[in-house]
Amino acid sequence: MTAADLDIRPAVRGSAALRWPDIPGLRRMIAPVVLLAVWEAAARAGWISPVVLPAPSVILSAAIRLTQDGALGRAVGTSLFRLLTGFVLGSLAGFALGIAVGLSARAEELFDGTLQALRAIPFLALAPVFSLWFGADEASKIALVSFGAIFPLYLNTVAGIRAVDARLAEAARTFGVGRFGIVRDVVVPGAMPSILVGVRLSLSWALAALVSSEIAGAGTGLGALIAQAREFVQTDVVILCVMIYALLGLATDAIARVAEWGLLSWRRSFPGQ
Repeated sequence: MTAADLDIRPAVRGSAALRWPDIPGLRRMIAPVVLLAVWEAAARAGWISPVVLPAPSVILSAAIRLTQDGALGRAVGTSLFRLLTGFVLGSLAGFALGIAVGLSARAEELFDGTLQALRAIPFLALAPVFSLWFGADEASKIALVSFGAIFPLYLNTVAGIRAVDARLAEAARTFGVGRFGIVRDVVVPGAMPSILVGVRLSLSWALAALVSSEIAGAGTGLGALIAQAREFVQTDVVILCVMIYALLGLATDAIARVAEWGLLSWRRSFPGQ
C-alpha cells in the first residue's frame, strides 16, 4: 500500500462540502448575520447605549414607520436618482478622458496634471462651491456626484490602455488593421478588465460625493433625513440612513459585477482557492 492510497484529504474536502451547502451567496451572509445577532444581544443587555447605537430591531421599527408614511421611499428615490444620473454623466466624462490620455501623450500633457490636482480636493470642500455655482437644487448635487465619478474610471482606463501589450497592436498593424480598428479590437478589449474595475470604483466615489452633497445641505433625500434626525437626536433614523447608503453601494456594485461577468465571459481568470 502506497502513501497515495492512505491520502484522506479528498474525503475530508468532500465531507466539508457536505457540511457547507454550495448555495451562491450563503457563506457571505454568515458574518453579517452573526454581527447583527451580537449587536442585538449587546443592545438588549444594556452594554450599548441606545443613544449611541440602537438595536437592529429598533432601527427596523424606524424603517417600517418611515416607509408607512412615505418619507423613506421618497428620500431613497431622490438619492438614487442623483446617484445614477451623476454616475452616468461622470463616468462618460472619465472614460472619454481616459481614452484620450491613454492613447495620446499630448493629451496626457494637457489634461493629466489638472485632473490629478482636482482629484485631491475633498468632496466636502467642493459642496459649497458647487452650491454657489449651480444653485442649491438638484443641479449642484448631480454635478458633485458626476465630479466624483470621473477620476477612478479615468485612472483605470489610462492604466488599462497602457498595460496592453504593444506587440498585439503591432501584429494587428501588420495585418492591415487601421488605427481605429486597433483601438476598437485590441486596445479597448485588452483594457476592459481595468476599465470595469474603474466603473466599480467610480460608483463608490459617486456615492461618497452624494453623501457629502446631501449632508452639506439638502432639503430632500437621505441627507435631509439625517439632518432632521440629528436635530431631534433620533439615532435610529441616522443609522438607518447610513445603512441604506451602504445598501445602495452594495446594490450598484452588484450590478457592476454582473456587467463585468458578462463582458469578460471570454477571459479565463484565476478563480481563487
